[in-house]
Amino acid sequence: MIQFVPYQRRAGLIGACLLLFVSSLQATVLGQIMPRLKVSENHRHLQTAEGKPFFWLGDTAWELFHRLNREEADAYLDLRAKQGYTVIQAVAIAELDGHSDPNPYGHLPLVEFDPARPAVADGPQNDYWDHVDYIVDAANRRGIYIGFLPTWGRYWHDKVRDERPLFTEENAAVYGKWLGERFRGKGIVWILGGDRPIENDEQREIIRAMSRGLKEGDGGAHLMTFHPPGGRGSAEWFHDDAWLDFNMRQNGHVAEFTERYVKTRADYDRTPVKPVVDGEPIYEDHPVSFKPDELGHSTATDVRRPLYWDLFSGACGHTYGHHSVWQMWGEGRNPINRPLMPWHEAIHQPGAAQMQFGRHLIESRPMLDRIPDDDIVVTDRVASSVPGAGRYRFVATRDAAGTYAFVYVPAGRKFRVRMDKLAGPKVKAWWYNPRNGEAAAIGEFASEGEPEFVSPDLGEALDWILVLDDISKNYPTPGAKR
Repeated sequence: MIQFVPYQRRAGLIGACLLLFVSSLQATVLGQIMPRLKVSENHRHLQTAEGKPFFWLGDTAWELFHRLNREEADAYLDLRAKQGYTVIQAVAIAELDGHSDPNPYGHLPLVEFDPARPAVADGPQNDYWDHVDYIVDAANRRGIYIGFLPTWGRYWHDKVRDERPLFTEENAAVYGKWLGERFRGKGIVWILGGDRPIENDEQREIIRAMSRGLKEGDGGAHLMTFHPPGGRGSAEWFHDDAWLDFNMRQNGHVAEFTERYVKTRADYDRTPVKPVVDGEPIYEDHPVSFKPDELGHSTATDVRRPLYWDLFSGACGHTYGHHSVWQMWGEGRNPINRPLMPWHEAIHQPGAAQMQFGRHLIESRPMLDRIPDDDIVVTDRVASSVPGAGRYRFVATRDAAGTYAFVYVPAGRKFRVRMDKLAGPKVKAWWYNPRNGEAAAIGEFASEGEPEFVSPDLGEALDWILVLDDISKNYPTPGAKR
């Protein structure tokens, strides 16, 4: 029997269906169905809930929420998406007086500086958090996760107001729960801390309270880590805490492997096993070791070296930074520690674009069983030459089965490799250029002995990567999609 639905009712049903469709489409457009991230089964890397490997390629845009308007944020995110970034690290209550200096629309994040009272108003564009929503959604729309710091460390560590920090154990839990509920459906990773050490039990418990609040609010939907001060790592204080899903280091603004970047491997070797990522290496155009008059400012070469030092030492990804971009410095703003150019120029610096070539290389071979193995490189009679030290340290990685290996070559000098680290009777060798992502085959070798190699460019500033493949695997050109 056919039933006729009155026009008004049909119109109502159509309207309801249309509203449901629009709401579903909006959720997709706003990035609210970004794949959920988790730790891989071997606890070394990150992946999506569906098992797809996830490469963390981050940028430190600490002042993004606080200093950029929506048009500026869109322009910044457009470029970083084009350059292959997968994570943007930004701070809700930002370092540069984010608690008291309004955002571009005149809004502050808190009522009377109280973390338990986020400043919210009715309507979609009427408060500080609406602006944060916009930027998180804009990033997700471009396939980028936000590495979301609830607060910079000064607000739980330093005496910010009335001779005390803004955060206590109690209001940290309340604030964390509120954030967790608000951003539950977004593509984010929680990053606690913010460039400060844990110096007493009170500070430790503030961080733990915030982690509990976040987890209660979002139901455990997002990974969580801790951003430490320079030269240190989250493992120092929280490695055994269940809430800490992976370790983050700040190897910091030095240019030498031995002083800082060697510590990535130390965190990789900790038990229980957890992934590790360098969330703040030396920034491009940053005063080297904070000594510009003595050591000058860093270059693209200086930021490429830590990319491969960290990755080949076991890191699950890497974070880039630029000294002008983290602070979103421009004319009319107080410059912090001698930025060289406005942020909108700095985002085009060469090092920023070259980070994607490290991602492409790693993704062109099996990722999840990759391990560090510097023993691939034969130690020279003069060990300070090969594997080297300082800015010129050779490092190597391979997969556990030995079907491929990478050797980072920071200086144009001869070196030998142990071919028995590779499986299969024959090995295909390539040179991979980290400045442009191009690769060239250089021949086939037996998987035995210790043949000598020298990179295409002699000298100390033109780095290369030697790629060795088990020829039977028929891997694609290094850096190409698998």
